[in-house]
Amino acid sequence: MDSKVFGYARVSTKEQNLDRQYIALSEQGIEERNIIVDKESGKDLDRKGYQLLKSGLLRRGDTLIIKSLDRLSRNKGDIKNELEYFKNEGIRLRVLDLPTTMMELPEGQEWVFEMVNNILIEVLGTIAEQERASIKQRQAEGIAAAKVKGVELGRPKAQKPPNWEEVIGQWKAGEITATKAMELTGTKRTTFYKLLGA
Repeated sequence: MDSKVFGYARVSTKEQNLDRQYIALSEQGIEERNIIVDKESGKDLDRKGYQLLKSGLLRRGDTLIIKSLDRLSRNKGDIKNELEYFKNEGIRLRVLDLPTTMMELPEGQEWVFEMVNNILIEVLGTIAEQERASIKQRQAEGIAAAKVKGVELGRPKAQKPPNWEEVIGQWKAGEITATKAMELTGTKRTTFYKLLGA
């Protein structure tokens, strides 16, 4: 079976223009029907066109061409995983913005691509790890700073309504039911009993 060449283009919103990526892919001689397009965010991999490529179109020996690595995803960890997926599936990924991936090599020189791929995977894995660590650190610093300022984290504590004491007095005296007390204070059952214990 002949190997095929597919192109993949993505923009984050419907307003953004795909022309630049589309033209760049067309210039690689990819047939129009083999250029798959998504107008969705790159925050995750759950995109209709991209999933169709992976599950229905790409076969071992095929080539996928993209304009830049961030078209796969904005998440470095995801990009690393996708590169490993293509490598394991025997699908060659060529990235227009990374000239080393675009080289045509003579038979028997495929190890060069393997090396480039491995370096990319390693670098992206390290960057993703650093990004995760720095996000965790920023979160921890933010929480510490908030505590110093006396900011209450989590859900805000329920406040007693202005008529609370008066209504609770009536309820305790047996003049009104708990349901009526909730209605008068505008509280839900859980909040009502939580405030009672406060």
